[in-house]
Amino acid sequence: MREGSNLWRERLISAREDERRRLGRDLHDTLGATLTGIRLRLETAGAILADEPEARRLVTEAAHETGRLIDQIRCVVGDLRPPDFADTGLPGALRRLAARLDGMSATVTADVPDRLPDLPPALELAVYRIASESLTNALRHASASTVTTRLTADPRRRVLVLETVDDGVGTGSTGKGRWGTGLASIGRRAEELGGRCAVLPRPDAARGTLVRAVLPWGRP
Repeated sequence: MREGSNLWRERLISAREDERRRLGRDLHDTLGATLTGIRLRLETAGAILADEPEARRLVTEAAHETGRLIDQIRCVVGDLRPPDFADTGLPGALRRLAARLDGMSATVTADVPDRLPDLPPALELAVYRIASESLTNALRHASASTVTTRLTADPRRRVLVLETVDDGVGTGSTGKGRWGTGLASIGRRAEELGGRCAVLPRPDAARGTLVRAVLPWGRP
């Protein structure tokens, strides 16, 4: 029964990710292309209106606003369809994620194995999104100098364990407010696959916080 429940969850999340990819393609190929064409026409109109400064200013501002909207759409498409999965598996995607965030406000590293068991795509995406949310939360709220995300696989128990640890202010300094929205999102993603998530003090008693997600795959 538990195997069937896990399979149902994986199929549900896979269907949702398929819809995300379809929506991302539609935004990029249709809306993005249309807005790009509008911006080009506005820029052309602005050049023609050289002798009408007020009209040229309004057209130029509209072109800039259209450009900003195109950038926003690209960000949305990136969230819907993680670019780090383009040509690599989950280990490479997590390393790319850490490299992209490294140096923003702290040193960010990813400690992940080179190879993992054959995992359902829905599980890989859930791990990636939980890691992304955990790292982003630490960078925004922990005042940390180092943040590390670690992924381990336990073939005997058939679970993945994803841990994100920082040397920041810790859970006791800020209470649940620090983790309200972020933890809710992380916990929801874990529960969708029959897993669990917890925010804990660091096990080595050092300053900072540990976010641990335990996610099952296949038959226990």
